[in-house]
Amino acid sequence: MGIVELLLIAVGLSMDAFAVSICRGLGMRSLNLRTAVVLALFFGGFQALMPLLGWALGTQFMWLIAPVDHWVAFVLLAFIGGKMLWEAFHEDEEDCDCGDTSAIDLREFLVLAVATSIDALAAGISFAALNVDIVASVALIGVITFALSFAGVAVGHFFGARYERPASVVGGVVLILIGLKVLLEHLGVLAL
Repeated sequence: MGIVELLLIAVGLSMDAFAVSICRGLGMRSLNLRTAVVLALFFGGFQALMPLLGWALGTQFMWLIAPVDHWVAFVLLAFIGGKMLWEAFHEDEEDCDCGDTSAIDLREFLVLAVATSIDALAAGISFAALNVDIVASVALIGVITFALSFAGVAVGHFFGARYERPASVVGGVVLILIGLKVLLEHLGVLAL
């Protein structure tokens, strides 16, 4: 898996955190940079930690996964992407709690970070199946998620909720396409 695919996976996985960050920004009476940084640190940290945990689990069971590793990667990435698409088209527009969200609530940030990074755990299992450089991957995922989460707070504050759904749709489609590419390359249908 090349750097372009890893970059696209990092962006795709970070779209849930980006969407939640937009929600947080919507509720800020004035843009609070400290809150934005803390939220982005939580999201980036957990988005990096979860694939590492998934990779560790995946490497322990590689002897089971190796014969079907391309199918595992495809199914997991397609599932994550499909879930993101489902949520984008089936959640209410008013899902954001738009009270003042400027305060730092570490417990809430922890719950949000875990909830938005569960998909990254499954991606980590597919990383083990694909023999991906895990250190570079989790670093890239963490940095991209941090940057997009921070930007999401600002986007939410300045522009409103109009970008939340498109971000989830783009993230979902990207993950599905990468999963399909992995499968087609392994089956010899797509030679790159």
